[in-house]
Amino acid sequence: MSENSGNSNVITRKYLDSLLVETRYMNSVSPDLTMDLYGRKFSSPVMTAALSHLDHFMFDGATKAYAEGAAKADVILWLGMADEKEVELCASSGAPMIEIIKPYTDRDLIYQKIRHAEKLGLLAVGIDIDHPFGSDGSPDIVDGYEMSPIRTEELREICSATSLPVIAKGVLSTYDAEEAVDAGAQGLVISHHNNRISYAVPPLKALPEIRKSLKKPVPLFVDGDIRSGMDAFKALALGAHAVCIGRPLMTAIKNGGADAMASYLAEVNAELKKAMACTGCFNLSRMDPAVVHLS
Repeated sequence: MSENSGNSNVITRKYLDSLLVETRYMNSVSPDLTMDLYGRKFSSPVMTAALSHLDHFMFDGATKAYAEGAAKADVILWLGMADEKEVELCASSGAPMIEIIKPYTDRDLIYQKIRHAEKLGLLAVGIDIDHPFGSDGSPDIVDGYEMSPIRTEELREICSATSLPVIAKGVLSTYDAEEAVDAGAQGLVISHHNNRISYAVPPLKALPEIRKSLKKPVPLFVDGDIRSGMDAFKALALGAHAVCIGRPLMTAIKNGGADAMASYLAEVNAELKKAMACTGCFNLSRMDPAVVHLS
């Protein structure tokens, strides 16, 4: 058996690379990348992924560089598990920000983090619905905190308790999508959370069916080995509202800090703009899944 057999990141990458695009030059124009989200307009649908613990995994100051890179690139900053000081540090960068909160068994901690996000004026918050279990199916323990699955009624209560949009992160089925939206979620991140389960359906394979299943349309974000502007284009054409880039930004930060991260995101946007121009999808409302073909 191959070392990578069943690795969902490898499966996702292969699926992304199997998608081909047709060109449509007639009557196309230079594209407009601007995106509307939660009552605000943004310059691009390319965003960061919800990275966590960068100072621990990389170097002291990596989290600050991550936030500054997002601000320099003028993209939405997503932040994963973090303490209040880290959240405040990232929010102070000036980048519009979405904080993702783990499914703590101590639900009061979820509400505490939401209240903190409200005070900081974040764009939205999210719940990692796909992070309740550890490697043996028992409750996961992260940084000493126990996790447990979010019930539909609990998500409904969370959504009702805040004026911020609540996003369900880690959706990979029509079941979770429908339950989350019925509970009041105002966005979904289609993701397998960096290979949390083997043989996961690639997010872009699940995306069209999830979008079709929803009675109430909400923004759909894709997180899963999005590395380039062409990757981003394929996701947007298939129905994503925006895309999240993670690991390539970590490499950029390691090699050159915030400036390198901002440069990487600028290159992604340039490649996305070219793909949109060459396919006649010259603004986000004209994205057409018919330009994408499975090889």
